[in-house]
Amino acid sequence: MTLSVAIQMDPIQTVDIDGDSTFALALEAQSRGHSLFFYLPRNLSLRDNVVVARGQDMTVRRELGNHVTLGEERQIDLSTMDVVLLRQDPPFDMGYITTTHLLERIHPKTLVVNDPAQVRNAPEKILVTEFPDLMPETLITANKDDIVAFRAEYKDIIMKPLYGNGGAGVFRVRQGDENLNALFEMFEQFYREPIIVQRYLPEVRQGDKRIILVDGKAAGVINRIPAEGETRSNMHVGGVAEKSGMTTRDHEICEVIGPMLSERGLIFVGIDVIGDYLTEINVTSPTGIQEIDRYDGVNLSGQIWDAIEARR
Repeated sequence: MTLSVAIQMDPIQTVDIDGDSTFALALEAQSRGHSLFFYLPRNLSLRDNVVVARGQDMTVRRELGNHVTLGEERQIDLSTMDVVLLRQDPPFDMGYITTTHLLERIHPKTLVVNDPAQVRNAPEKILVTEFPDLMPETLITANKDDIVAFRAEYKDIIMKPLYGNGGAGVFRVRQGDENLNALFEMFEQFYREPIIVQRYLPEVRQGDKRIILVDGKAAGVINRIPAEGETRSNMHVGGVAEKSGMTTRDHEICEVIGPMLSERGLIFVGIDVIGDYLTEINVTSPTGIQEIDRYDGVNLSGQIWDAIEARR
């Protein structure tokens, strides 16, 4: 099977070729004989009710400083492609949401991964609330009094933007911390959306697991240890990845949420688990496959492409 594949992503010229999941997916697609077309989200358009993208044919290689060759810019009708990978990074804002509306026009004739309507309906910090028995105590609100009451009940909490990413804007607020009001004012000034507040999980000191699910099945896991003095385990803020295994609880979580993910066309998903609790379900642009490949000697990109090809 030879497929024409368009990849909607942020600039490929600046990716970390040893860490970027989209780059790994592109390499795997190319190794299977699939053709690649690269375009930026801002170059996605709707013209006379036809979804078009202005971009370039692309060849990739695992060669530092010379990892991509792009052809002449041209415009294509995206409905003529077999697959579109929806892979730009959040924030999950109106620009992101608009791309899902446009790509929905061509899906599923052109298979969009992940399903754009389901991505739009599944912000990672909201989708997880469909599984209250799996997650820590959580509050989503724009009301300061509710946050004050939540902290009074649980003593130690995490506050973060509802549609943030990469650990940006994540704060731990302990009982008696006088910064709560100032933090609320900051959130109110910079975000129109509610805040998500969760009970702090001290188990995060032992790590925040990233588990990759492919078409609803657990495929691999790494653990991310926060740096000393950090609440966040994100690797770009100093978190350290380490080899990990799946616990009984991890398998239980995946078995509960997996059928829903597959049914909704969410083929490539990364979930975050701290201790026994599911904290996020990442469907927009999940990462972690290269780290898992290195630790476990697997090929998650290959598994993802197997799942994509099975749906064509």
